[in-house]
Amino acid sequence: MKTETVPPEAGVAVRAVCGDGTDFQLISDRRGSAVWKAAGPRGTVAVKVGTGPEGAVITAREATVLHAMGRGRLLAHGRGETAAWMVTPWYDGPSTWEALLDVRAGRGDFESARRYVVGVCGAVAELHAAGWVHGDLQPGHAIHTAEGVALIDCSWAWHPAHLGPSHLFRGGMPHLLAPETAAAVEAGEWPVTTSRPAEVYTVAASLWWAITGAWPLAYDAIGLDPARLTAAVLRRVIGARRIPLCDVRVWPGAQGVLGEVLTAPADSRPTAAELAALLRNAA
Repeated sequence: MKTETVPPEAGVAVRAVCGDGTDFQLISDRRGSAVWKAAGPRGTVAVKVGTGPEGAVITAREATVLHAMGRGRLLAHGRGETAAWMVTPWYDGPSTWEALLDVRAGRGDFESARRYVVGVCGAVAELHAAGWVHGDLQPGHAIHTAEGVALIDCSWAWHPAHLGPSHLFRGGMPHLLAPETAAAVEAGEWPVTTSRPAEVYTVAASLWWAITGAWPLAYDAIGLDPARLTAAVLRRVIGARRIPLCDVRVWPGAQGVLGEVLTAPADSRPTAAELAALLRNAA
């Protein structure tokens, strides 16, 4: 057990939930944010610690978001001089990316996969109905548990009555950004504010990526190699709407629905709940 970088007070909070003899397993450590899985005789939790000038602020903001969302999403949190930490439930189950591995590999059962794509849309619809926008949805940020889909990494979520958009947010993964959001970022609009229609685009783009393993836009069709482009250049070309859809087809029925979302104007996109219904009925 290696917990040297878990603040002592976080360790105390974890053991209060999980019991003595809790084991800490480092899951990820990047860009000033580290996550541990802490498993003990009484339960299992996740511990996130943010360090550095931005890491601590971002983790503290996520704790504020989860507290406002309620329903047991935040078990404990704290902030010191150099770090912020929080303890949340550990969600057992695959991420959307993991759940759709067989589909990407060409050996998937679409009916089995359908519950994953519909479940993601349903979880986002529930979030939107409560007034929240997640802001940074990706295939790795939705965990499919026995109780339903849990949306994680909520640092950039915002709500008009609880918490406004963060000035630290840079827009998220460019490949998944709605064109209007990409254009707004490059136009210098600040803070970056993700709308519900823009988030529905991101849901569709994330599911396309998880289903195919390919970005939803065919950069090569206009002579671009996305691996060689900066985030700013990607946002500019996405915002200009000059890129056609990728022609990789793994699950034509679902991708037909997702493609309609990805090419529709913002004011013509379905809601997350409507997208769930469309995917539920797709071939």
